[in-house]
Amino acid sequence: MSWIDIGHIDDVPLRGARLVKTHVGCVAVFRTDEAEVFAASNTCPHKKGPLSEGIVHGHKVTCPLHNWVFDLNTGEAQGADDGRISTYPVRLEDGRILLDGAAVSRRSAA
Repeated sequence: MSWIDIGHIDDVPLRGARLVKTHVGCVAVFRTDEAEVFAASNTCPHKKGPLSEGIVHGHKVTCPLHNWVFDLNTGEAQGADDGRISTYPVRLEDGRILLDGAAVSRRSAA
């Protein structure tokens, strides 16, 4: 894995998100708890809604356009017939958020 430092955990609001621009598109970084973050595609597959502007609850995010709910662990849409977002490995180290750049490069995050 190729870890990229994308900022301090305090840069992401609690139960909120931050958008990270990469060479393959935008990745949303979600903070679900004091010391818990997830990274996923920023684009809802339904109507292309910006997930970083959605509502973060538990380990889920709700799309701001049409209320599709995605599990941040798996990327699976809940209650939708076929919906999935890409998720990316992320970890915390001394308060810094590290994103797996190799995983982002392998998939389209747009």
